[in-house]
Amino acid sequence: MLVTAVEPRRKALSALYIDGEFAMKLDTETLLINHIKTGVEISDEQLHQLVTDSNNKRAKEKALWLISYRDHSKKELIDKIKRTSSEESAVAAVERLTELGLVNDEAYARRYYKELTQGSKHLSPRGARYKLMEKGIDRELIDAIVDETDIDEREQIRIIINSKYKNLNSDEKTKKRAVSALQRKGFRFEDIRSVMEEYEEENDGY
Repeated sequence: MLVTAVEPRRKALSALYIDGEFAMKLDTETLLINHIKTGVEISDEQLHQLVTDSNNKRAKEKALWLISYRDHSKKELIDKIKRTSSEESAVAAVERLTELGLVNDEAYARRYYKELTQGSKHLSPRGARYKLMEKGIDRELIDAIVDETDIDEREQIRIIINSKYKNLNSDEKTKKRAVSALQRKGFRFEDIRSVMEEYEEENDGY
């Protein structure tokens, strides 16, 4: 196969033309390193390797770019990288960053759990558990984090009510909205009802 043109494109890519026809876009640096230019003959095996090298490079660069903004779990990173690279390249890139200590699911899970339960979201441990599962965190690790962290769920409910539902007893609609919101955060109905009853007593049923 004859390379008939290599044309620069956006995002550090170049359009590769083979035998007079557009073939694909590949990482420009990968093409330069492999001395791919107009007039060069390449085999199917060489082209396949170019595609693999290009995907791997782009996957690693995207992974580094993503973690430069915030922490990610391994699953979260892989899912995002797969949008522009192959799954194989995405997995390889994330595994490499894990080896380098730049991606750490345990450290991520501990920080995220604390943020979910003790930060502005005030989720229950159960609600936070679901969020961690969505991020692909191992269930045994989640169990360990939940077990070793003491969260007063009723106090969490009270904080949310005082913050967002100060007029809780003014009408039934507000109370129902509060109950629904608290249940979505993973709190048990029994705890919600108990705290609401205390709130009513403290505010003279108002």
